[in-house]
Amino acid sequence: MAKAAVTRSIRDDHQKNFLKIFEGLTGKHSRWEIWRDFIHLTAIEISNSTDKVNALERAKDYQTIISKYSAAERNGMAEMLAEVVMGMEQNPDQDFLGSLYMMCELGNDHAGQFFTPYDVCRCMAEITFDAKLVPDMEGFISVSDPACGAGATLLAFLNICKSRNICYHNKVLVVAQDIDFIVGLMCYIQCSFMGCAGYVVIGNTITDPATAYDDRGLLPAGPQNRIWYMPFFSTDVWYMRRQIAKMNLLMKPKEQPAKIEKPETKPENLQKSIKTEPKAPEKAALNETRTGQLTFF
Repeated sequence: MAKAAVTRSIRDDHQKNFLKIFEGLTGKHSRWEIWRDFIHLTAIEISNSTDKVNALERAKDYQTIISKYSAAERNGMAEMLAEVVMGMEQNPDQDFLGSLYMMCELGNDHAGQFFTPYDVCRCMAEITFDAKLVPDMEGFISVSDPACGAGATLLAFLNICKSRNICYHNKVLVVAQDIDFIVGLMCYIQCSFMGCAGYVVIGNTITDPATAYDDRGLLPAGPQNRIWYMPFFSTDVWYMRRQIAKMNLLMKPKEQPAKIEKPETKPENLQKSIKTEPKAPEKAALNETRTGQLTFF
C-alpha cells in the first residue's frame, strides 16, 4: 500500500504522526526492521522496570539492538513511543498498534495473520460479557486469550469493564499468548499502557500452552524467559494474591495413590483352579502256583 493511501486511511492524529516519523527512519533500515526493533526495545524498557529475573538478559538484547541506530534515529524512536502513549491516553478504546500494523501491511499473509478489526472485537466483548462474573470486593476475574495478536479483544474487554465501573487494574487478570514474538509484544505494550495486570506468554498455544501452578493463573509455569510480566502485576494487591496462592499450594494435602484391592480367592475356587493329574493304574498282585508259575489270579 502506498504511503499516501495509508495516511489518508488514518483518522487519529497521533497515528499519523507516528507513521510520519516511522517512514522517516526507513532510509537506512527496512520498514519491518524499524518496526520490529521499536516494539522489542519498548517492551524491554517496560519489562525491566519491574521484572528483575529477566532484566539482565533483556538488557543485553536492548544494547545489541540500539547499537545499530544513530542518535537521530534513537530520538525518532523515542518520538514514536511518545505518540503511542499520547494516542492511547487520548483514546484508550482502540487498537493503536494493531491497526497501524495491518495498514502498513507488516502482517504475515502466509501464516494467515490478519487482525480482527477493533470494532468487531468490541462487539464480541459486549455480547459475551456476563454480568454474573463481576467480582466481589476481594475477588478478581481471570481472562485468557490464547491467540492474542496485538491484544484487540483484551483491550475491548478492559474498556467494557471500565464502562461497567469495574476497576480492571485490581479486578482483572490478563493471560495472553501468541506464537509471533513481535505481535505478542505489541499486546504486552498496549495492555501495559492500559494499566492492566497479567502477563504475555510467547509460544505455540497448541503444542506449548500457557500453564500455571494454581487454577487462577497467578503463578505461571514454564520457562520464565518467554513470559513478559506487565508492571501492574507487581502492585501490592497482586503481590499479596500471589503469596496467598503459594501458601495454598504449600498447605494443600498431597493426594494419596489409589490402593489396588486384590479380590479374595475362596478355597473352593482355588481347588477348581488346580489341575488334577489322572492316577496311574494300580499294578495287580502276582500269585505263584505250586509249580512256580506266576499268575494274576
